[in-house]
Amino acid sequence: MQLQYESPHPADYLLATGEVDFNAPSIAGLTDGLLASSQDQIGFIRKAYAFVRDEIAHSWDIQSARITCSASETLLHREGICYAKSNLLCAILRRANIPAGFCYQRLTLGDTPDTGYCIHALNAVYIANDERWIRLDARGNKPGIEADFSLGGEKLAFPIRTEYGEVDYPVLYRAPHPKTIAALRGHADCKTMYLHGLPDAL
Repeated sequence: MQLQYESPHPADYLLATGEVDFNAPSIAGLTDGLLASSQDQIGFIRKAYAFVRDEIAHSWDIQSARITCSASETLLHREGICYAKSNLLCAILRRANIPAGFCYQRLTLGDTPDTGYCIHALNAVYIANDERWIRLDARGNKPGIEADFSLGGEKLAFPIRTEYGEVDYPVLYRAPHPKTIAALRGHADCKTMYLHGLPDAL
């Protein structure tokens, strides 16, 4: 997919925000550790992605009621839905001075359109060696979902089914979309939010 930049300024994809709080000691410490164990930038990106995908549980998968939002909060509790997990991955990458942003898909909430729709969050990261952006989905794998880091072609969690009204939004956002943050901040129970409180379009 050809991404469309929300901002023409590369520095905007390196900024800290309330949700991408990469100056938090926990984020700084994690990033330093991942950097120290990586041989190069691509190796670091791969490790950061795998950490968020595999070590941070998806709240729905574990049927947790807790809602996390900021990167540091998500790391503290080691769980979050895709909105929170994308905040964490973005924070780790930006802490390492690697441009990263947010991308979104509109998916069916269940397997078919009659179940309704929800917005799904993923990330894009700039690969300096190739001078291009790639998308990464750190939602978390499980039977039927096998996302991975790939330079040769996207391996995302969900294929888009246009015949079902699903959408791959092309915009590369510099900050989490306000609708996703409003959902996280506006609910007290994750399971209820996941079923009834996620935005269904951008």
